[in-house]
Amino acid sequence: MSYIDGFVIPVRAENKEAYRKVATAGAALFKEYGALRVMENWGDDVPDGKVTDFKGAVKAEPGEVIVFSWIEWPSKEVRDAGQAKMMSDPRMTSMDMPFDGQRLIYGGFAPLLDA
Repeated sequence: MSYIDGFVIPVRAENKEAYRKVATAGAALFKEYGALRVMENWGDDVPDGKVTDFKGAVKAEPGEVIVFSWIEWPSKEVRDAGQAKMMSDPRMTSMDMPFDGQRLIYGGFAPLLDA
């Protein structure tokens, strides 16, 4: 079964095109290292919660938009190997990220239901 990496990222609204450029380059690298699919989603209906929400999770500041992304891998093993290669690839390490990486949240997930 596949394996999913999920991300929530706060990005300044004016950095949308810069983010798209970095995401496009990153997606090509992820796919080179085995990813099946990369989805980048620009928030346009992200409500404020009463207890918690996406904005609170990443401490979004005024003027920031939530980006919700995921990468589908054929397996956790392919993901682990691909991520290790990506982290040492100069094409990845030299990218200028148009967001505060300290507030990015991510995790790896084993699919429970695919309907």
